Amino acid sequence: MLTCAAEEMFKLPYEFLLAFALALIMSLALGKLGIPLLHRLKFGQVVRSDGPSSHATKRGTPTMGGVIFLIPALLVTWWWGGAVRLSFTMLVVIAVFTLGFALVGLADDALKVVFRRSLGLLARQKLYWQTVLTAAAALVLYSVGHSTVLVMPFVGWRFELGLFYWAFLLFIGLAFSNAVNLTDGIDGLAGGTMMFASLAYVVIGLVTGVLPVVIFSLALMGGLLGFLYYNRHPARVFMGDVGSLGLGGAFVSMGVLTGTELLLPIIGAVYVWSTFSVTLQVAFFRLTGGRRFFRMAPFHHSLELRGWSERRIVLVYYAASAVCALAGILGLAGMGG
Repeated sequence: MLTCAAEEMFKLPYEFLLAFALALIMSLALGKLGIPLLHRLKFGQVVRSDGPSSHATKRGTPTMGGVIFLIPALLVTWWWGGAVRLSFTMLVVIAVFTLGFALVGLADDALKVVFRRSLGLLARQKLYWQTVLTAAAALVLYSVGHSTVLVMPFVGWRFELGLFYWAFLLFIGLAFSNAVNLTDGIDGLAGGTMMFASLAYVVIGLVTGVLPVVIFSLALMGGLLGFLYYNRHPARVFMGDVGSLGLGGAFVSMGVLTGTELLLPIIGAVYVWSTFSVTLQVAFFRLTGGRRFFRMAPFHHSLELRGWSERRIVLVYYAASAVCALAGILGLAGMGG
């Protein structure tokens, strides 16, 4: 499975570690400077009235903190890309998914905390812009002859989707960006689980020889680690939709560029579970005339209402994410050809 390029990349030269370290330092510095600014601007979190009562203390905590890890991750990736001439097409796809989706989240956050519109962007407005951005990424990929073959993890079965691949790309773009968004809501949860997913894609990028994904994953890990210093419980800043939607887009870009789209639901199983818990809750509520399947959805909030501490929930989700990341890496072994 390993290409010659991948064998060389597995040596993890100091430049790789530099990408991680630079993003880490930049995110720590941005947090140090940015959190007081967010406080002064009164960009505080709006807390759900029907949420766990323990969240009342979070009201007013600065949000939009996703810029703390997204800016370093993207800057380091593009700087590194210019230094070693990484694939410009791949860098553009990463930027469209990550920065583009983050800007949709930023607009949503701004409407909530700056303009005091409690609902932010309407769901259809978010989906519209996410669709436009995914279509833009699809056009870039189509222009360079991106493969429309899906490979089944573990067994290596290959499916040529042809034009249907682009509909599939739209589906996963919308699905995973919103799934990560649903998983946000507890201190350190979305950021920490994405660190494990990014680590999996460091390995997958090395094995498949896709250097831009390796660099981006390492830079994102560094940025997230710095962010978690401020976001760990009790959080001093929240990532907001700018962070969670940006992370979802980043995750999709990693899977698409490495040709491992079908590993996304394995590596990101905690995000799939969050989405499933919400879908099940809504369907059960409608079918039973107002009864709830879970005490609250997404599921991590149900655990809170059952008396679980945020730290306990986060540790359980981290453990699950680590197992899922390992399963994704093992699933890659059967996908070679």
